[in-house]
Amino acid sequence: MKLIWFITIILTFGITPVSAQSDSSAYETQRKKINQLLDERSSRFGQYESSLGKRSGIFGLKTKKDMQFSNDILRQIVLTDNDIFSELKILLDYKDFEKQQVETRAETVEGRIDRFQTTITGLQHENEKLRAEAEKNIADYEKQTIYLLILIISLFVSIWYIFKLKKLPKIDMHGKNNA
Repeated sequence: MKLIWFITIILTFGITPVSAQSDSSAYETQRKKINQLLDERSSRFGQYESSLGKRSGIFGLKTKKDMQFSNDILRQIVLTDNDIFSELKILLDYKDFEKQQVETRAETVEGRIDRFQTTITGLQHENEKLRAEAEKNIADYEKQTIYLLILIISLFVSIWYIFKLKKLPKIDMHGKNNA
């Protein structure tokens, strides 16, 4: 019974870290992507801030080209934001998937534990029946041993009594009287 629990624990905890390790590496890869996109966005926002201050026109005014450059940087920021949102959605979906896997594993393990408990309970009942039967057989064996002992003692007493008395009349076998 201890062996069954030991094997169950090893299988449950032995397999889980391997799959969790691959899950964690995929999760970490996704996080690195998002962090890289955030760094890219931050860099572009810095470019946008500097482009807003840039004035290359006459008398220090902004030109159409300056404004177009600022708008292009802003468009890149928006595209990066969209990429960040899509990667975050993937990350959240991945976390939901991990959560679902954990719930499924938990249900599976609970089912196994329930089946093990049912099996153990059945084996305990069977063990109790076998013990009761063994005790009954031992009691029957002891009774039979006592009866056999009484029979052997009775036989020895009868043989002793016959030899001790030796006063039994002799029977004539040939039909003659030896008187």
